[in-house]
Amino acid sequence: MPASPPPVIHWYRRDLRIADNLSLHHAASMGRPVIPVYFLSDWKKSHLWTGPKRQHFLCGCLASLAKNLETIGGRLIIRNGDAVKGLRQLIKESGAKDLCFNRDPDPFGKAVEEKIRQLCAELGVQCHAFHDHALHTPDEVLTQSALPYKVYTPYSRNWLALEKPSPVGKPAKLNTPADLKSLAVPTLAHWGLKEPDAQLPEAGERAARERFKKALGGIVQHYGSTRDIPSLQGTSRISQDLRFGLISIRTIHAELMKSRAAAKAAERVGIDIYLKELAWREFYFAILHHFPNVLAEEFNPEWRGLPWDAPNENFEAWKNGRTGFPIVDAGMRELLATGFMHNRVRMITAMFLTKDLHIDWRLGESYFMQHLLDGEIASNNGGWQWSAGTGADAAPYFRIQNPWSQTARYDPQGIYIKRWVPELTAVDPKKFLEAPADGKPLAPGYPLPCVDHKFERDRTLAIFKRHRGER
Repeated sequence: MPASPPPVIHWYRRDLRIADNLSLHHAASMGRPVIPVYFLSDWKKSHLWTGPKRQHFLCGCLASLAKNLETIGGRLIIRNGDAVKGLRQLIKESGAKDLCFNRDPDPFGKAVEEKIRQLCAELGVQCHAFHDHALHTPDEVLTQSALPYKVYTPYSRNWLALEKPSPVGKPAKLNTPADLKSLAVPTLAHWGLKEPDAQLPEAGERAARERFKKALGGIVQHYGSTRDIPSLQGTSRISQDLRFGLISIRTIHAELMKSRAAAKAAERVGIDIYLKELAWREFYFAILHHFPNVLAEEFNPEWRGLPWDAPNENFEAWKNGRTGFPIVDAGMRELLATGFMHNRVRMITAMFLTKDLHIDWRLGESYFMQHLLDGEIASNNGGWQWSAGTGADAAPYFRIQNPWSQTARYDPQGIYIKRWVPELTAVDPKKFLEAPADGKPLAPGYPLPCVDHKFERDRTLAIFKRHRGER
């Protein structure tokens, strides 16, 4: 009897799909048995960068992935703990001679990948790594001097001009060895977490494709006029799907270009604005790649060492949507209830924390990561540093959004506010546009504004000017 060919391992990470998956596609193309494996993290109860909502969504994604693999003859192998140790064990168990994976965009994942490469070299295993999470690598989009961009607009011009990679098909057939042990698809109990009391979207590859199909049905064509209105369904709502790799960025781009070709001139404008948002995503990936120190300190060295107030009762009010600023409270409550927050409101709430409450952006960054289903380290960091005025291509420190005027511009009828702050349902929305003139709460049980915006704005300007002068 001829010996069985050695299997190929595909290590799943943030690419939880079978369609248009570069690493899985390559593994299947070798014509040998394929072992799709996922390693569960082994932290318990609390984590600075994730929480029950995202882990619950992950469980659903893994359950969906396991079923999808079975439709093509494969089987998802689930193991627990350190991926380096786990892959060492799996290679020895299976006799695998090739390991395929898609690269991670953050420094933590990259550090693990380097250990994996060393492991493969030690064991005589071929290591195949693929760029799958973005259309372009950070080193593809550089200045004429071969330096990384620090400003979005010239980056985006270069990014948009580059030829984009096309999608690859899903494997027609996999053959996973039957004798490999696997854990069951996890529940939140694995991390010692309780089920979140939240309205979460359906997980999995099929649900992601349905959401994007809906976006292509009219949302992206009108993106320019609706994306900043939080009361409307004016965004694609696929950010969590990109985060977990339920749909590939190549598929998204290819489908957008098909829609653009069939669209009217006005609709193409909306699609082009949406494409530029994809460029923002990759700009922040590039910033994190070239300047990984942004996770610990301000991107702009001029603002390192800024004094921040210690966390206090106002920080707790912000986290729980009890600041007395209706638009801020609506955003924070949407986050707690759904694991999502509209992007315009993310800017409002982040700038409020850093410029009105003078709380360190790193604390807000971590809190968002604990609650956002789409918690993407690069984009979240970029957004927070933009709002704090400390990041790449950031809002200048003197651009301080006024929550009252932001409400007048983006939620003048109070539709979004009343959806998420029910105690304000019967309040005239005109009262959401300024602090209560009579010094009384807007409704029974709803707090008065925790700070005076004008006073805190002036204080922020003074802090930044003084810090600049002292350097």
